[in-house]
Amino acid sequence: MWNTSADEMIETIRSEAKYTASYTGRDKFSDRVMQAMRDVDRKAFVPEAYQHMAYDNGPLSIGHGQTISQPYIVALMTDMLNLTPQSRVLEIGTGSGYQAAILSRVAKYVYTIERVPALAQAATKRLAQLGYHNIEVRCDDGYYGWQDKAPFDAIIVTAAASHIPQSLTDQLQTGGRMIIPVGLQYLPQQLLLVSKDETGNTRTEFILDVAFVPLVTEADNLVPPDHEPGT
Repeated sequence: MWNTSADEMIETIRSEAKYTASYTGRDKFSDRVMQAMRDVDRKAFVPEAYQHMAYDNGPLSIGHGQTISQPYIVALMTDMLNLTPQSRVLEIGTGSGYQAAILSRVAKYVYTIERVPALAQAATKRLAQLGYHNIEVRCDDGYYGWQDKAPFDAIIVTAAASHIPQSLTDQLQTGGRMIIPVGLQYLPQQLLLVSKDETGNTRTEFILDVAFVPLVTEADNLVPPDHEPGT
């Protein structure tokens, strides 16, 4: 569908939430998340060639083999983190900066890592110009997280990892939550929710099947997977 309006995008997110409730356990998303989806103009994060598709409920290319995620998935992943106005969030995979902008409206601080230098530079400039001042962008390998800023109340990974990185789990605050797609490219991927209890133990829940671009990291060439998807 082309030339969808921002209002139609919000209604589509609401409909999708109801449709997938049996998988996600949520038939609607919090008022704070939905307000963020209204307040952050997705069109400002979409390349010129796709401006007419900015509010469609689908991913769009942003160059360098990366995409801006579909609005429903952005809302779902944000909602799953159970953020508060005091939350500190780590995002792996800045891309255009859209997900970081959404997070900035429901959390206190957002730290976001992008491996592709051109995307990191463009996102930094875009977010600053748009007035998102509680977001810090870093160009690095997101697999290893951001140790200097840890621990985080929540972590969101917006590219599919081959397994759940222990480095990210270690940087999650007790009582925190991480949402991450796990799986190989062109194969079914699983959106997983990792929760860390007050004793430091973690629990992993399957949310639903998804399709993301792969997480670009040197780590897959250095260490064997320590987690099989779905376990």
